[in-house]
Amino acid sequence: MAEHIVLESVVPFEQGGSRLDQIAAHCFPDFSRAKLQAWIKQGELTVDNEVRKPKDKLYGGELLRLNAQVENDETHQPEEISLNIVYEDDDIVVLNKPEGLVVHPAAGHHSGTLLNALLHHCPDLASVPRAGIVHRLDKDTTGIMVVAKSLAAHTSLVAQLQDRVISREYEAIACGVMTAGGTVDQPVGRHPTQRTKMAVIESGKEAVTHYRVLHRFRAHTHVRVKLETGRTHQIRVHMSHIHYPLVGDQVYGGRLKLPKGASSEFIDTLQQFKRQALHARQLGLYHPATDEYMEWEIPLPDDFEQLLQMLSDDQHQCYE
Repeated sequence: MAEHIVLESVVPFEQGGSRLDQIAAHCFPDFSRAKLQAWIKQGELTVDNEVRKPKDKLYGGELLRLNAQVENDETHQPEEISLNIVYEDDDIVVLNKPEGLVVHPAAGHHSGTLLNALLHHCPDLASVPRAGIVHRLDKDTTGIMVVAKSLAAHTSLVAQLQDRVISREYEAIACGVMTAGGTVDQPVGRHPTQRTKMAVIESGKEAVTHYRVLHRFRAHTHVRVKLETGRTHQIRVHMSHIHYPLVGDQVYGGRLKLPKGASSEFIDTLQQFKRQALHARQLGLYHPATDEYMEWEIPLPDDFEQLLQMLSDDQHQCYE
């Protein structure tokens, strides 16, 4: 079964001079570049009601109109995978993602993902872009996520993300002792030489991360982080950039640093914490159908709590 969609977007003036297909990818981020190019060629994505070519340059201010059929996603198969659902109605699913669950199929992870689980839980999601997934958490990041169950809900949530209306807060444990909270406002993009990594680079997209100190330990800091934007690996990249990488981050963490006189148990616990100490704690949004503001908060997972307890015990032993 296919779903008919009609979407409109005005081309931002800062996108002027770029190709139509590039601008379309910016204005309609829920569809692949290849799909958008096909719609442009078929005349289903028009510029000021005119059919144009994918390579045509635009000036800014034009009206893009997408009027097309979205076919069911037949490339990904439903899989019976347990989901920890916090809230669900006809429009959205709010869930608690565990450690180790990949959100969307990619190279090396073609099955066993959250998307496969969602298709099994709600087969109608096959007609919604990315099975309703509007934002992602890294494989080893735990916590709260929202999924759209209809195209209308999907459009609403994507718009809220773009307008920075959705509230997303995380808790993390950083290496090093922070003196105070702050904001990191640095563009994030693909690393120029290591293509699997992200980095703070001048040509990257705007990325803003706010953080505040919850508790300081001897050599670590427990922080609350609020995202203003949602770039890939944003928190991990930004915290590493200001020299406070997250505990357990195998990609951006650098060499493990230990406080003087650390016990063997303390060292072993830190060395065995093999994922980034990052948890999506809180999510707030306007319901796509009712426009009611809703908010959820997810407790810290056991391994995160155990790590905090170990850091606290170490600090107390140090002062005894």
